[in-house]
Amino acid sequence: MKRSEVNEIIRESDKFIRSFGYVMPPFAYWSPEELKARTATDSRAILQARLGWDITDYGQGKFDELGLFLFTTRNGNQEDLKKGGGMLYAEKIMISREKQLSPMHRHIVKAEDIINRGGGTLVLELFNSNPDGSVDEKTDVEVATDGRIVRQKAGGLLKLQPGESVTLLPGNWHAFWGEGGDVLIGEVSTVNDDLTDNIFREPIGRFSSIDEDEAPLHLLVSDYDKWLA
Repeated sequence: MKRSEVNEIIRESDKFIRSFGYVMPPFAYWSPEELKARTATDSRAILQARLGWDITDYGQGKFDELGLFLFTTRNGNQEDLKKGGGMLYAEKIMISREKQLSPMHRHIVKAEDIINRGGGTLVLELFNSNPDGSVDEKTDVEVATDGRIVRQKAGGLLKLQPGESVTLLPGNWHAFWGEGGDVLIGEVSTVNDDLTDNIFREPIGRFSSIDEDEAPLHLLVSDYDKWLA
């Protein structure tokens, strides 16, 4: 992706998020220079927890068709998760554009609630896992949606209207996209690790390669190792 494209997606996404009355945390708007200065002093936790902007085309170069906007607002600690006490949770705000696919994947550790916060319909395609972790194309899938259990065929489509949510457990294969408009998505989960806890059905990258055709408006979490080292 070109940096100019990333910058424009940030601007558009911030406007879309604000249209629902959701306001991003102050560090979202720090310049790269301020972020670097602050993470060297009082805000090291932003870097350690990989909080911030995350825009991906999964390395395929067609964001409008295959991509996702994310912003991690809070994230706990893997060591706390192992101990079973402390900050065991994470939260993201995301945007799935109309007909924009987030490809089939599962998590090893993370359990998550995916919440339609507004906009169009959020459509999820769901499968169970086989014992070896691969996609189980035969057995029915059971998931919890707002206090009730929904059972559907493997590969069935679960459609969430604004205000509705689904709980996905480790091993639940899922892909999703917006229908009838762009969708604002909330994610509440156990500790998030995007470096190691995303297993994709097809070989694909988690982060985008950036062509630096202009200066970054704000850094992405995938920029941190390079820009904040």
